Amino acid sequence: MVEIKKIADFTYEIPTSAAPGMRAPGIVFSDEALLEKAKGETVLKQVENVATLPGIVKASFAMPDIHLGYGFAVGGVAAFDVDSGVISPGGVGFDINCGVRVLKTNMKLVDIKEKLEELMHELSRSIPKGVGEKGKLRLSEKELREAVTKGVSWAVKKGYGSQEDIEFCEEEGRIEGANPDKVSSRAYQRGSSQLGTLGAGNHFVEVQEVVKFFDEEAADAFGLFVGQALVMIHTGSRGFGHQVASDYLKTMGSAPGKYGFSLPDRQLAAVPIDSDEGRDYYQAMACAMNYAWLNRHMITHYTRSSFEFIFRQSISDLGLDLLYDVAHNGAKFEEHVVDGKARKLSVHRKGATRSFGPAMGQIPKAYKDIGQPVMIPGDMGRASFILRGCDKSEEQAFSSTAHGAGRLLSRKGAKKQITGAEVRTNLNKKGIVVVAGHMPSLAEEAPLAYKDVHKVVDICQGANLSLKVAELRPWGVLKG
Repeated sequence: MVEIKKIADFTYEIPTSAAPGMRAPGIVFSDEALLEKAKGETVLKQVENVATLPGIVKASFAMPDIHLGYGFAVGGVAAFDVDSGVISPGGVGFDINCGVRVLKTNMKLVDIKEKLEELMHELSRSIPKGVGEKGKLRLSEKELREAVTKGVSWAVKKGYGSQEDIEFCEEEGRIEGANPDKVSSRAYQRGSSQLGTLGAGNHFVEVQEVVKFFDEEAADAFGLFVGQALVMIHTGSRGFGHQVASDYLKTMGSAPGKYGFSLPDRQLAAVPIDSDEGRDYYQAMACAMNYAWLNRHMITHYTRSSFEFIFRQSISDLGLDLLYDVAHNGAKFEEHVVDGKARKLSVHRKGATRSFGPAMGQIPKAYKDIGQPVMIPGDMGRASFILRGCDKSEEQAFSSTAHGAGRLLSRKGAKKQITGAEVRTNLNKKGIVVVAGHMPSLAEEAPLAYKDVHKVVDICQGANLSLKVAELRPWGVLKG
């Protein structure tokens, strides 16, 4: 077995000799305990497999929350040269642009605690949740084609939200290059009634409290204060994005042979960026990314309405402003400095968050001296974190960081250890209100199924991937 070498604090290297065909090393951001856990799984093999793909630049990266995924590991990052590299649906995932956004309020958690249970049930009534659930907004295919081309700006023009919501989204809630003609009719059918819905699995809406600062200057720039009530929203592109991924995985099944390269794992399903299949996938993926931003935006609208109803105050009086919205499943064209030269790359982040520092630009003016906000949710029983992007992250991993705590147990494994009812009882004892659409599924998301997010964010900080700003405590949880 090839030795994995420690090359810096919280940074380990898998050499190219680890597996046949590796074109670049693997870089794993971890501590010793989490690295030993990864060695006991096949997840590091996925890191090695990604390193065999044509056109990979610098390394195949693994974030500290890494765990097994389809093709690429969840927590995997890889950048590819736009001329010689590939694009891979497995490097994006089925839930295209699954991501996180945080809404601020001007209220303290202690001031709303008496109405917290009432609020969580109102959120549950307003936001459909669970597999296949349909939302209040129903669009024709013509309307949806326009929506996934324009992204969040489409919803704002329809009267949902404000211009500030656009400004405080990654990519302003719309990635360029979306072509609705490259999306199947089946995807439009699945997506026509799911905007503003939560889905199942690890997706959630949480009411949280700011409990601790690590960087007061950044916290002030982000508009945070200790004791503040926040709302964190975590979901993606629902059936629309899943169908796009499924469609193009079929299309790309035999494509590598056509282009003269082989894959160590068929789930990687990669094709050249500059190919008919590659261009078509990117254009459809961009539609799905825009759909996900729209989905989180519509959930934001229903969240604001729920707060207005429960507290009998306006959105502006409640201070329900968007802190930021970040994606953590996508393949995006970005310019990064490599060996002293600026290069345009296709950066795949699968279960990894963009972490732009001040020098990168492309972030709201309010944060230009601080870096973009980074949200890393933990589990519903412990904590989540707000961090900020830093310039050193570009050199470390193409301005990328972790996206969550990362699973320790599979969903099946978690259900063997605890029931959904036990999870809810345990959380209730901590004062956490839980509203779940499907109790057996709640067991899959039990805190014991996840790594300790405190360790994950400490590694991110120690490896200069992102820097801690604030710790959040969950008080109300809405799950599918």
